[in-house]
Amino acid sequence: TNRNLIFFFFTSKKDMVFKVSLVSTSPIDGQKPGTSGLRKKVKVFKQPNYLHNFVQSTFNALTPEKVKGATLVVSGDGRYYSNDAVQIIIKMAAANGVRRVWVGKNTLLSTPAVSAVIRERSGADGSKATGGFILTASHNPGGPTEVRPDFGIKYNMENGGPAPESITDKIYENTKTIKEYPIAEDLPIVDISAIGVSSFEGPEGKFDVEVFDSADDYVKLMKSIFDFESIRKLLSSPKFSFCYDAMHGVAGAYAHRIFVEELGAQESSLLNCVPKEDFGGGHPDPNLTYAKELVARMGLGKSDTGVEPPEFGAAADGDADRNMILGKRFFVTPSDSVAIIAANAVGAIPYFSTGLKGVARSMPTSAALDVVAKSLNLKFFEVPTGWKFFGNLMDAGMCSVCGEESFGTGSDHIREKDGIWAVLAWLSILAHKNKETLDGDAKLVTVEDIVRKHWATYGRHYYTRYDYENVDAGKAKELMEHLVKLQSTIPEVNKMVKGIRSDVANVSSADEFEYKDPVDGSISKHQGIRYLFEDGSRLVFRLSGTGSEGATIRLYIEQYEKDASKTGRESHEALSPLVDIALKLSKMEEFTGRSAPTVIT
Repeated sequence: TNRNLIFFFFTSKKDMVFKVSLVSTSPIDGQKPGTSGLRKKVKVFKQPNYLHNFVQSTFNALTPEKVKGATLVVSGDGRYYSNDAVQIIIKMAAANGVRRVWVGKNTLLSTPAVSAVIRERSGADGSKATGGFILTASHNPGGPTEVRPDFGIKYNMENGGPAPESITDKIYENTKTIKEYPIAEDLPIVDISAIGVSSFEGPEGKFDVEVFDSADDYVKLMKSIFDFESIRKLLSSPKFSFCYDAMHGVAGAYAHRIFVEELGAQESSLLNCVPKEDFGGGHPDPNLTYAKELVARMGLGKSDTGVEPPEFGAAADGDADRNMILGKRFFVTPSDSVAIIAANAVGAIPYFSTGLKGVARSMPTSAALDVVAKSLNLKFFEVPTGWKFFGNLMDAGMCSVCGEESFGTGSDHIREKDGIWAVLAWLSILAHKNKETLDGDAKLVTVEDIVRKHWATYGRHYYTRYDYENVDAGKAKELMEHLVKLQSTIPEVNKMVKGIRSDVANVSSADEFEYKDPVDGSISKHQGIRYLFEDGSRLVFRLSGTGSEGATIRLYIEQYEKDASKTGRESHEALSPLVDIALKLSKMEEFTGRSAPTVIT
């Protein structure tokens, strides 16, 4: 039922008048935001009032000054349903007294760019954003079909980072009690394909929607961090070749501008760089399983194409916050990537020339970064999965570079992980290492060279991740409970370990990871189950909250090797004993019915 509150205003011809309606609604189950907002199938979001309820619950969770008279960013990765969602949020923002909404052209802003815009952008009148809605389901598929596609929404705060649990908990509580929401239904559809300002007048006064260039603010920020001239020199060298795959995600809105226009790369070096609402029918997750075209081009496919691969390749996910780094016939694990960036940042990246404040990684990420931090005498933090934990450290000036094994890498320039930043960091390191080799006959220092030298210096953390997707949630919970129960008897666990593989070290300790935030003192419990071995190896089991159906069990397996003569083994060979232990200790097949994981990274 609509109760039209009668607000009519007289204004100049250029400002269109709108009225506000209060729409009755009722709570909808299951609107609890995960670590990265609310993600569901598109058909769920299209249910009557589904998006409206969540958006209003978010407005109600914020303090009044963050809504009334405020400036909000509303954009995302351009996936299917984004255009409809943006218009709904604009109408609701107007009705809630928001002063202005900033929208990236064609609704496109990468997640890192939203963070940058919130932190860095100033309007013509000096206005600054107090937060923003990001419309993305990250690396999950999109599109209009009924089966696979996901949609998502999350709110980022005035620091540019994801809303903390104190806010997301309020949002969830609000979704369980919501009775009505205001909306400006008669506000016309705003043309988000053209840059410009649309002005309106309503109950709270003026309301503007500004559509702006998706790339300008982000490119400006990147140019303030990196030495673009040295990267341009690298990319122009006949010794160096480059390939970037946006997987038809929002990174395509930045790739041509940065890599071709600013850095001089060849147009042919860009793959799948036209953003599409269904990601070209693909799964926009930058890993060896889904980035098939790039993997083949880099010489890592199952068949030999007969073409010499480029020296450097990289891919992005749907919203461009994740990255995959590849060398010629060589894969760089995300855990190694962040460690190598940290080890080389001060010399290679101008932004870090005065030193790093500290480094951090998510708990499931390998301990490669720990070894670098210890060697360089840097502050080090191990945090739960979720970028907001890094954000707290960064806001407190305690962390400069951070990363997670799920292809997320970033720094304190924003409060989100940043896929293109990671690519530029690697290109900066390559440019720095090749200052003396680009001219003349000297051999190019390659991605593989850099990684192998790192292993020789710091040791190698052999690492793999097994994902079991869409597992029955009840069975997944039983498996985790089984693993917790085992932890009470470490001697018994070691008997089981030796019974499975006698060549594996003993388990020294086991726990459920718990984190006390050094900034605000908050405690995060049940963040993953760990088995720590005497030789530095680890097994970690986690339930992921970023899927939209069922449960995803993530199993992380890590073997540390300090002996430089043994750092060249094949990963599957080095990890095979621990894989056996993990699968049998957890009774993975017995609980899940799966004889193999959905994805191996």
